[in-house]
Parts: sequence; C-alpha cells; structure tokens
Amino acid sequence: MAIEVKVPTLGESVTEATIGEWLKKPGDPVKLDEPIASLETDKVAVEVPAPQAGVMGEYKVEVGQTVEVGAVIATIEDSSAAGETTQVKERDEAQPADQKAPAASSAPAASADDEDHTTTLSPAVRRAVLEHGVDPTQIKGTGKDGRLTKEDVLAAAQAKKAAPAPAVSQAAPSPAPAPAPAATGERREERVKMTRLRQTIARRLKSAQEDAALLTTFNDCDMTAVIEAREAYKDLFAKKHGIKLGFMSFFAKASCLALKDVPSVNAYIEGDEIVYHDYVDISVAVSAPNGLVVPVVRNADALSFAGIEQAIADYGQKAKDGTLTMADMQGGTFTISNGGVFGSLMSTPIINPPQSAVLGLHRIEDRPVARNGEVVIRPMMYLALSYDHRIIDGREAVTALKIIKEAIEDPMRLLIDL
Repeated sequence: MAIEVKVPTLGESVTEATIGEWLKKPGDPVKLDEPIASLETDKVAVEVPAPQAGVMGEYKVEVGQTVEVGAVIATIEDSSAAGETTQVKERDEAQPADQKAPAASSAPAASADDEDHTTTLSPAVRRAVLEHGVDPTQIKGTGKDGRLTKEDVLAAAQAKKAAPAPAVSQAAPSPAPAPAPAATGERREERVKMTRLRQTIARRLKSAQEDAALLTTFNDCDMTAVIEAREAYKDLFAKKHGIKLGFMSFFAKASCLALKDVPSVNAYIEGDEIVYHDYVDISVAVSAPNGLVVPVVRNADALSFAGIEQAIADYGQKAKDGTLTMADMQGGTFTISNGGVFGSLMSTPIINPPQSAVLGLHRIEDRPVARNGEVVIRPMMYLALSYDHRIIDGREAVTALKIIKEAIEDPMRLLIDL
C-alpha cells in the first residue's frame, strides 16, 4: 500500500512553494521523518519529512514545479512492500551463480549508512559537492547527527587540492589526453532560473523602493571603547556563557536604547495607521547559500548580551545548514545589516518591509581623527540608518543614530539606560 506525501503547512500566509530538489530517488529506502524533498518558499527552503518508513515511490511533480499546501507530491511504499523487496533479494542471492541475472554480478550496492549519507544532504551541501567534485561518502560530517555541512565539503575540497598526485607506475597505460582548453577569448552565457527565494528578495526590495520614501543618514563611530571592553572580558564571557562576545550584541542593545527613545523608528505604517511597538524584535541580516535572510531576535530589549549573542549564533548556524524555519523569519520591528564582515566601507541599506528603518554596519579601519585638538589614530566605523521618511522625520532619524553612536563610544550608557 502506498502512502501519499503531501506538502506540509509552510507558515502564516504562505500557501505555495516550488519543488527545489528531490533528496530520495524512487526505490531508495526511507526512514520515518527522513527528509525526502526540499521545497523553496518565499522566505526559506523547507524539507519535507517522510510520513512513514518504507521505500520511496513515484514522484507526482517535477523539480521546479509550483505546488500548494496539501498537494500530493510523491508516494512511499509501506514497510510490507519494503519487506517483499528484501525477500526477493534474499531469494535471488540464494540461487546458484549460473542462474542469477546478469545484474547480480555487478558490484554490491552501497550500505544503508552510505545511502543515507549521500541522499539526505541539504541543498547547499549538494551544490558544494557538485561544484568541488568531492565524494560525500568519504567526508566525516560535523553537523547534527553527523550530517555534512557546507564547511565540511569546503575543507575536503581544500584537502583534495593540497594532496599530492599519486605516483603512476611505469607499467600503467598512459593517461588519456586532456581535453583541449577553450579557445582564448571565448565568450559564454548561461541562463539560470531564479530561485523562488531570490525572486521574492528582488520583488520585496523593489517594492520597498517604490512604496517607501527612502532616505539614509550617516555618522561615524569610534570603536575604541567597545574593542577594549570586548578584549578585556571576552575570555570571562565565553567561560561563563559558552558563547563568544561579539560586536553585534553591543549594537543590538544600543539600537534598543535608541528605539525606546525614538518610537517612530520602531514603528511601521499599516494602511492609514501607524503601528507602534513597546518591544524590540531585531531582524539580523544573515548571508545564506540561497541569498540574504533575516531571522528575528525577539524581545532583544529584554535579552542580555549573552542571550543576543546566542540567538545570533544559532541563527547563523541554521542559515548555513539550511534549517531556518518560517517562524524564525516572521515579524521584526527593526533590522541590523552588517556589511562590514564582507569589507564594505559605506552603503545605503534598504529597509525590510513593513519595517521603517534599518541600521547598516561597516568595516572597522584605523583613521586619523581630531581629539582634544590633536590628530590621533582611532578604529572608526561608518554607520548608516536608512528610513522611511513618510513616518520618520529627519530629526528623529538623526537623533536615533546619534544615540546609537554615543552608546557605542561610551558603553556605560547601556548599563545606566542613558
């Protein structure tokens, strides 16, 4: 008896998705709750778990096809069907060698462990495997339950490049000639269909530009005090909380301070009304294999530095593993985007609708600045606050950014709520 595999509930307001990749082939053994397919929604990639153990049946839809919640996408043969397959295999193995089918003389199939290892890779890991040409069965996974991560594949690819080429025996036949290199100056084009996530990102960013009255205000920030505080307490912080002390928690707490003092920066427009929030849910822009995602650190104003750092670290790992959920992405009243990790000196970030403001962080670099009538070298960072001018006046935006700057330059303000 075949069990139907249906598209699961994908989250609030999400009614359809696109088949991104099949993780199991027809005839493959399947365990209960094992991922068998990857769906691309407007926000994240979602894995479809097997509703029962058995054998993968037929596909009802193809990769790239759009499906609605509740639609049947495949079937799984139940365990009795799997048992019949095993009995046939055992009966075939019991036959004399000369009575076996020609296929019986082929190499033995991979073990179940190897099969699970290669067929339950996340989409990001599969792309890395194909791109670098490595054998996933020869890589030890460091992810949850021993699953491979993108970092595992990249490390294996580096090790493969660094390994010396095996010596060739003189008796061995000469290798086949290498294919001729492409002609110098050859021009190529490749067309790749945009993923559903990339299409959504493009649509939302364009919508933000068209619907909001975007404006950006800049300031620079002396990072000396934060760097000294981090250097002084990072070891004790890691020992006590089990997480590294980064700069993001300082900026998150400084932003909470500013948003409490300037409520319009933490609000958004809904119809002809302005919705104010007495809490701060900070969306943190994270680079994922499929594009930029913004998971939400909820109640950041009530969290400690350690709580914020732990939440951000957890989201970063989930983004790398491709396991972010719709619930992780929903909501958010303000966004922080750190382009500095990629080397950006200055930028004008775009707001994340329906939010009304986004703080852009940039790289830290030593620059000459005037202090008490003298020119000194300080680690400086440019800060950018993009905002919707329909709801936030210039005075309010500049004030909010100034509060953030002052809190970073004098972290004591974060302790005394000043």
